[in-house]
Formats: sequence, structure tokens, C-alpha cells
Amino acid sequence: MAKRLTFWSIAVSVFILDRISKFLILAYVPVNSEINLKIFSLTHILNTGTFFGLLKNASWFFVVFAAAVSVFLVLKHKSFSDDFQPMLGLILGGALGNLVDRLLYGAVIDFIDFHFWPSFNIADSAVTIAVVLLLLREYWPKKRKV
Repeated sequence: MAKRLTFWSIAVSVFILDRISKFLILAYVPVNSEINLKIFSLTHILNTGTFFGLLKNASWFFVVFAAAVSVFLVLKHKSFSDDFQPMLGLILGGALGNLVDRLLYGAVIDFIDFHFWPSFNIADSAVTIAVVLLLLREYWPKKRKV
């Protein structure tokens, strides 16, 4: 039961935060304009590609990919150990957040702009954090029992 609660609460939280943030950007920041907040800007960009704007105009590929990942996670998350559940929830919430954008707008709404890095959103952040945590978990030296 705890496995389901962790997975679903993280996935739903990420999805809701992502949707609310994008709703606010849509309502208050016109496309291709920015609000400078000194440390970073809120820059409304429609990204038809993937991270860093790569593979532009491949939205339908990413719709299929995000849908497949989401279905896989919903069906199989219980088969992973408890320590994987937070990361899987981050990935599902992020995948669904960007999937909704692609279905509604044909592109992902990116808006967090640090000026030295391509713009991104909360869904992107969740997926990136999950991948980093999974890599750390896999490659971090494990203590050996003597």
C-alpha cells in the first residue's frame, strides 16, 4: 500500500504543479515574451522538440513515447522496489504533464529560463531529477559488509 501511495502522490503532485504553473504562464505571459526576475526569467516558449530544443517538429513521436512510458509505469510500478517509487512517480508526473501540452498545443510550454541554459518547466525538472537519482543510485559506491 505504501508503494502505491508514494508513487501516486508524487506523480499527481508533479502533474498538478506542472499544470498550474503552465496555466499561469498561459494566462499572464504572452508567447515569446519574458518577465525578468533578475536571477531567472519567466519566458513563454512553445517547444516542439525535446530537451534543449532538439528534434524540433517531432511532437507526435514524443506523444507516443510519453504515452508508452506512462502506460508502462502505471502498469508496472508495483513490480519495482519501494526505493524506486519516488523516482517513478517523478517520471510519470513529468511525462503526463508534457504529454498533455503536446496533445493540447502541439508543443511543450517551457518557461523557466536561467539565461545560460535552455528553458524548461516543472515536468522537465521532475524527469531530470528522477534520472539523476536513478543514476546516483545505480553508480554510487555501495558500502560493503565485512
